[in-house]
Amino acid sequence: MSRTVKIGNLTIGGGNRVAIQSMLNTCADDISGSVAQAKALEAAGCEILRMAVPEISAVKLVEAVKEAVSIPLVADIHFDYRIALACVCAGIDKIRINPGNIGVDERVRQVAVACANAGIPIRIGVNSGSLEKQILAKYGAPTPQAMVDSAMYHARLLEKFDFHDIVISIKSSDVRTMISAYRLASQQLDYPLHLGVTEAGTRHMGLLKSAVGIGSLLCDGIGDTIRVSLTADPVEEIRAAKDILKAIGYPDCGVQIVSCPTCGRTKIDLIALAEKVENALAGCRKNIKVAVMGCAVNGPGEAREADIGVAGGDGELLLFKKGKVVGKYPEQQIFEVLFAEIEKL
Repeated sequence: MSRTVKIGNLTIGGGNRVAIQSMLNTCADDISGSVAQAKALEAAGCEILRMAVPEISAVKLVEAVKEAVSIPLVADIHFDYRIALACVCAGIDKIRINPGNIGVDERVRQVAVACANAGIPIRIGVNSGSLEKQILAKYGAPTPQAMVDSAMYHARLLEKFDFHDIVISIKSSDVRTMISAYRLASQQLDYPLHLGVTEAGTRHMGLLKSAVGIGSLLCDGIGDTIRVSLTADPVEEIRAAKDILKAIGYPDCGVQIVSCPTCGRTKIDLIALAEKVENALAGCRKNIKVAVMGCAVNGPGEAREADIGVAGGDGELLLFKKGKVVGKYPEQQIFEVLFAEIEKL
């Protein structure tokens, strides 16, 4: 089990629930647009929000977003330690910076001391395209162990100044490499791990790759925060992350939908009904399982673990709870009946 780290009002690691993260994709100088997007992400369920701070003048974005949302904020910084120090002063909740990229030990020390004094953790972000020359020379390629070595190298730079509020991410666009790297990291490091497949792609393929990578690790008990990186509206990242957590049965993630793929026995428009139910329950926070099945064969029997469900017949559907049939209704009425019963759960 990883050690705990506090990010603003949120504690990760140590067996705490997995937190969902995303990142603003607005320009750093677009304050109003960034604030609007931050609010939308918080409303969608984002629990940790990262933003790029490419230069000192962009630090004002931290202050503006901090006033607009209540979730912890992470400043993404590359190379310039002075931006990190300015973000600390601006009230950031977490810094994402690689200590080996900001210069001499004194600069690392200043960042470590400032963050320690303010109670701000640092995330070390390693990916397959950012490995140090000496590590690449040793392994010949960005292998999983090479990536873990890079993370350990950066962590040691902070540990030298007695700084241990560290979060590690070891991302790759190759799913197998990403999974192997995080598994090694979980064995060799006790810092909380932020999971993600970097440059995963557009919504469809990016979600698939992230589901395989992030989902596999979470099923192994590895990972403390997650981000589904998509070439899409960041709100889609939050929806995808929630769906991944639902798919592995993670608690407190809302409704799970069970539906069959249909076959020649199906006598109703099950595809349309299943989509209608899924869309209607998208924002429901009840921890229940709802089944939408095509026939009695695949209904109360196969979906007996569902809290409530429907199974199609010839123009009518059975309503069942925990595998027991409780009613029979015409197809045109079943949606309203199902939702009236869900309201009672």
